[in-house]
Amino acid sequence: MKEQLQLDKQLCFRLYTAARLITQAYYPLLKEIGLTYPQYLVMMVLWERDKQRVNDIAKRLYLETSTVTPLLKRMETEGLITRGKSGEDGREVIVSLTAKGRRMESKAACIPSQMGDMVVCRSITPESAPAIFATLDDLIRTLASKTKPD
Repeated sequence: MKEQLQLDKQLCFRLYTAARLITQAYYPLLKEIGLTYPQYLVMMVLWERDKQRVNDIAKRLYLETSTVTPLLKRMETEGLITRGKSGEDGREVIVSLTAKGRRMESKAACIPSQMGDMVVCRSITPESAPAIFATLDDLIRTLASKTKPD
């Protein structure tokens, strides 16, 4: 077997596995407040700034609007958000938090520290986290500029 095809030589496998295990670790914390991981990501975007266009939410999450739209529909059904047409351009859909969605922020406030406690290990510490974030942000920007979502 060629060395470059060995699983333990692949960055993609490590990133995929880490992402899958982190998402799995989020599951019980998010279940407690009634969110899925993708819903949590949308909520964090809206907690940062309410009343955003669907396209802006999708862009922030590095997703296509066709991926985000069904998620938003479910969240609207659950009473977390509302979707309405833009006054300026009736083609744009604006997503806003409901009172229930805003209240959920206080329930979710402890999740980042709980997750932080879970991922601390020899190579990831509170002190090393900013450098790791910067490395991953650089990787994400690089890949996003070179690839197009399906």
